[in-house]
Amino acid sequence: MRLPLSWLREWVELPATAAELAPRLTMLGLEVEAIEPVAPPFSGVVVAEITAIAAHPQADKLRVCTVNAGSGPALQVVCGAPNARAGLKTAFATIGATLPGGLNIKAAKLRGVDSAGMLCSARELGLSEGHEGIIELAADAPVGMDLRQNLDLDDEIVEIGITPNRGDAMSVLGIARELAAALGKPLRDPAAGATAAVAGVSGSRPSVTLAPGAGCARFLSRVIRSVDNRRASPPWLVERLRRAGLRSISPIVDVTNYVLLELGQPMHAYDLARVQGNITARRARPGEPATLLGGQQLQLDDQVLVIADGAGVAGLAGVMGGERTAISADTSDVFLEVAWFAPGAIAGRARRFGLFTDASQRFERGVDPTLQARALARASTLIQQIAGGRSEAIDIQELPAELPQRQPVTLRLGRVARLLGVAVDAATVGSKLKALGMQVSAAGDALRVTPPSWRFDIQIEADLVEEVARSIGLDAIPEVPARAAHLFRQRPERRISEQTVQQLLAARGYQEIVSFGFVDADRQRQLLGETRSPALKNPISSDLGVMRASLWTGLVQAVQQNLRRQQERGKLFEIAGCFVRGADGLVSETARIGGIAFGLRVPEQWGSAAVAVDFYDVKADVEALLSFGGAHATYSFAPLAAPPPALHPGRSATVLRDGRALGCIGEMHPTLVRQFELPAAPVLFELDYESITLAAGVQYRPLSAFPAIRRDISFTVAAGESFSRIAERVSVAASERIQELKIFDVYSGQGVESGRKSIALGLILQDISRTLTDKEADETVAAVVADLHAVLNAKLRD
Repeated sequence: MRLPLSWLREWVELPATAAELAPRLTMLGLEVEAIEPVAPPFSGVVVAEITAIAAHPQADKLRVCTVNAGSGPALQVVCGAPNARAGLKTAFATIGATLPGGLNIKAAKLRGVDSAGMLCSARELGLSEGHEGIIELAADAPVGMDLRQNLDLDDEIVEIGITPNRGDAMSVLGIARELAAALGKPLRDPAAGATAAVAGVSGSRPSVTLAPGAGCARFLSRVIRSVDNRRASPPWLVERLRRAGLRSISPIVDVTNYVLLELGQPMHAYDLARVQGNITARRARPGEPATLLGGQQLQLDDQVLVIADGAGVAGLAGVMGGERTAISADTSDVFLEVAWFAPGAIAGRARRFGLFTDASQRFERGVDPTLQARALARASTLIQQIAGGRSEAIDIQELPAELPQRQPVTLRLGRVARLLGVAVDAATVGSKLKALGMQVSAAGDALRVTPPSWRFDIQIEADLVEEVARSIGLDAIPEVPARAAHLFRQRPERRISEQTVQQLLAARGYQEIVSFGFVDADRQRQLLGETRSPALKNPISSDLGVMRASLWTGLVQAVQQNLRRQQERGKLFEIAGCFVRGADGLVSETARIGGIAFGLRVPEQWGSAAVAVDFYDVKADVEALLSFGGAHATYSFAPLAAPPPALHPGRSATVLRDGRALGCIGEMHPTLVRQFELPAAPVLFELDYESITLAAGVQYRPLSAFPAIRRDISFTVAAGESFSRIAERVSVAASERIQELKIFDVYSGQGVESGRKSIALGLILQDISRTLTDKEADETVAAVVADLHAVLNAKLRD
């Protein structure tokens, strides 16, 4: 939120500069994000009046102006601005003036005519980008006064970051209220002259009806007749809006924006001639159309609160008005609405339709429900002062039972001391809270505190403790080391720590990422197919619409981002929760570990060929993770019967532990590689985190002191037979004598019959209690060969 200090100073006495004020605001929880001057440095520019104007003899687009600069004789100045006219007071750069950008003004001759200075536009002075003409000053601006003084151009603008819970601080009044309490200064009210009195005779006007339960509990309205919306807003109003980040549109719209910024109460003006029938605040009907300002067309549902007349929707309540009833230059009679909408009825509606408005920001955070009459009176007075017209009686419609009631909160002084680490006496606590507009009374050893109508964020005792801390000043509370009993949680020996997993993957070249738990529904569908992933009712954006069912969505997106930044190889992993809705409708969260490898196996170098990372590289990484399970866990890889869309059907596998699936691994499907515009197929894996980090208990097993015997065998099996199944059969047949099994050759082709492959195994045999004999080793090998032949149809090779 942008605010000029000059505006705040009308409400409360402030320190001299923004730099002095910024720390105080930040300590109040209203962080100052930026401070900037209203205007860049320039000098020698004064208020001047054009007293006469004549055509330039040598140029059709130039005119010769006679200018009164307040001292000395009248000056002759050549000007090409279309709005230059006799009687206009404007900005005049005298000879010797220095303008932004280092431009020095000198006497000049333009197309043969002498010019003693320059009449300036707002752009030439760095005040705005507008350059349609020279600056138009107020008719009562003193001629000869320095322009910086006249327009208060030495003012400063502070940009304040307002947290979502502090909707009351989104106004000049709200910030001034906080500063008055913090600085111990009185709060002034420059809007005190606004009146709600009736001027003129009431005529026919729409009646207003509030639908119970719809979310509109108070609706104040007033008709202002015979306004002239073609008038220009006064310079003070235009400049104040500009400094706050808004541009001037028309007197009526400017006034509503001004009151919004000043008091924090959004309001809306309708062209009364375009309102058909009576007004109703209600929920939209399913499929009901609405056309907003700017021509945006929407289809609404029954969750949207609207303001409607006899012809349909006239605007989205608390968000934006409709085009049909919009104010225009021809508007004569204005129907002015000032309402209170429940935050729950407004929150998320603007984002749903891709809108972002000042009104919705305030209503969804909470607007003071007692502010409407004051805001309507202020706006009415300003409209009449600027655009003329006469105000009629205020109509008030409300549903008292639906208006918020501030419930008292009990505050224990002991709780204040415990949370802040410093004792604060009851008198100090009471005075600080009263300064913030709260009602405080004693209740035994505690205080009974009723928050003011504008503080929606005060709900529990801790909220009041925070207010005490803010008021005292966080910098004034001493740092005291926390004292608490140490609680040591049990850490099962069988559970591998996350740090150990991270260190293992880091040692294998992986880097950890942290991605959003919300993902794009279409992208997730591309990778996983249809899932029961929970959809968000109010997503942050359209590409974060569902909760992730897999870590692959975030990992693939991270690879794309790396490739766009010319990082052409790498390994990434993530440990996080994934979410799936069960058949019972409940959402379950499961911890998963996922990884992706892309690019070359090793960085480009002379010592090895440029080979892309493949399935077996990542399979080795997965096997390293599985090693946490210890020797007593049996892992295997098996072809996926129905691989997800993300994986290549012939280059993927499911990971099993003791026959139970833990996850899968595979190369990305070629179709997705093309769709994601990847240079080569990355390899992905994802496993159940809890399963792979559950290890067997540490068990002692002595090493054999007796020599091992190696026997090699070579045989052929079916081409589709997996090594894990062969190893399983060898283990069964050799029993406890097999200590290690090595596969040192795999071959298929000439000399091996079609549909089969040749495998050579090395069997390391050893006994723990004695030396095996050659006969015993031969018997073991014979048992292995017989088992392989019987179960896998293996055939020994010569």
